[in-house]
Amino acid sequence: MIRRAFFIVIAALALTSLTVQAGSTPARAKLGMVITQSDIASQVGFEVIKSGGNAIDAAVATAFALAVTHPTAGNIGGGGFIVFRPASGEPVSYDFREVGPSRASPEMWLKDGKYDFDTHHNSHLSVGVPGTVAGLHLAWKEAGSKPWTALVAPSIKLARDGFEVSHGLARSLASMIPEFKKYPASLVQFSKNGQPYEAGDILKQADLAKTLTRIADQGPAGFYQGETAALIEKEMKANGGLITAGDLKAYEAKKRGVVKGVYRGYDIISMPPPSSGGIAVVQILNVLEGFDLKAGGYGSAQNIHYTAEAMRRAFADRARYLGDPDFEKDIPIPMLISKDYATGLRKTIDPKKASKSATNSFTWTSESPETTHLSIVDAKRNAVSMTYTLEYGYGSRIVVPGAGFLLNNEMGDFNGQPGLTDERGMIGTNPNLTRPGKRMLSSMAPTIIAKDGQLFMVTGTPGGRTIINTVLTTILNVIDYGMNAQEAVDAGRMHHQWLPDRIGIERFGFSADTIKLLQAMGHTVQEGGNQGAAQVIVFNQKDNMLEGGVDRRPADGGAAGK
Repeated sequence: MIRRAFFIVIAALALTSLTVQAGSTPARAKLGMVITQSDIASQVGFEVIKSGGNAIDAAVATAFALAVTHPTAGNIGGGGFIVFRPASGEPVSYDFREVGPSRASPEMWLKDGKYDFDTHHNSHLSVGVPGTVAGLHLAWKEAGSKPWTALVAPSIKLARDGFEVSHGLARSLASMIPEFKKYPASLVQFSKNGQPYEAGDILKQADLAKTLTRIADQGPAGFYQGETAALIEKEMKANGGLITAGDLKAYEAKKRGVVKGVYRGYDIISMPPPSSGGIAVVQILNVLEGFDLKAGGYGSAQNIHYTAEAMRRAFADRARYLGDPDFEKDIPIPMLISKDYATGLRKTIDPKKASKSATNSFTWTSESPETTHLSIVDAKRNAVSMTYTLEYGYGSRIVVPGAGFLLNNEMGDFNGQPGLTDERGMIGTNPNLTRPGKRMLSSMAPTIIAKDGQLFMVTGTPGGRTIINTVLTTILNVIDYGMNAQEAVDAGRMHHQWLPDRIGIERFGFSADTIKLLQAMGHTVQEGGNQGAAQVIVFNQKDNMLEGGVDRRPADGGAAGK
């Protein structure tokens, strides 16, 4: 295996001839490309394409591989979304978001009548019914071409035989040992008798290999029924969790439509509810379309001001309107993504002064950050944008004894308490209150962009609520500021989510002068660490070349292609 500086991979295995140069030069390939936060998983996916598989085949194989090699977010015990744009035909999405167990309720996060954060986020009660296996199988059943068993096989081998621990994974696992000590099965799986793995060690996961084998042989029944389901239910019963064998058997992934918008002549294709990502991205783009961002220039205080104000309004609407569409029947999607609505919002933006967010108002006067994303384009230019997650890094930190996989703590994405909305960012609006069988609202925003009927761009990222704005900025960077895929990923990022009322920016992402100008407009600006880990592919139709941008912020990641 060869590695370059900045964690970009020239060739995850010797079979690959993808070229990735230093600086901001993007990866380039013609046959196909897979970009993820794990170079090993990227290579698994590309091998599927190279052997004649399509983008959905590659996504299935890659996602299962990530469950082995990227345990902080890759998973079979979580959930997520796929946006699929076939080379011919209509785009579709697959919703495999987790759901609330049958005994879930809006008040389950209260302790002695008060909201309790640990119950909501750090307990067996925080585990939602997982969706990943069902979602991958549904997408494969409808659009895959390779045998299911062949797509799961690489992950079984990686789990059974092991893989080399990278520097990034070693640091990550070492930092989690105090958390893993709470759960014996987790400590056994992710440490050497309580001692951290070191870079270069081989990590084997025998129980996970057995679970993956059941999934390969039986499909979703190998997870939602039989031995795996019994092991999950046993862990829940022993520790106060709610998930039953009946909850698992009843889970269904869903095929949905897509959210569509147009931005400066480019077709935006993204995820509908229960993800808020697609609606928010389209709404923000609609507002920004009325400003000449190209003239203002990347990183200018004026453009950041306009962008933050558009973000503020979209996130307020997110809290007010969005939830699981199977429970919330009156989500005004056509209004929220309309040009007329955006025009009205744009008129409320003062070019020289920040608005103020208020917990008791959605009117305007004159997403844990640990998720993972994969972007895939195959030889025929079918495209997949897929984001899936365990919620926190390593989810609930609970490995199911005997099954070898981590459980999510995704119930934490439900609103914590009816009516509890405050300046810190707690939201208590009705559309996202906890209910049995309900999907919790998400910020995941897997997005595909087309131009003149041809594929143009695939983008997505992890990052909790920052997902929406990271995806947004990769789009702006390419369309408005003329960046290539790698430049668009490398550029500094910013975020506003209505509450708390502040602009978050990456440290060293923008100049001190820009920050001062924003503060003079009335913005509170808070510098922080890295935001997201975007994986971007841009298709240059003229020379039939795929350009990939691999995010250098996380410790591992890679592109594979040829």
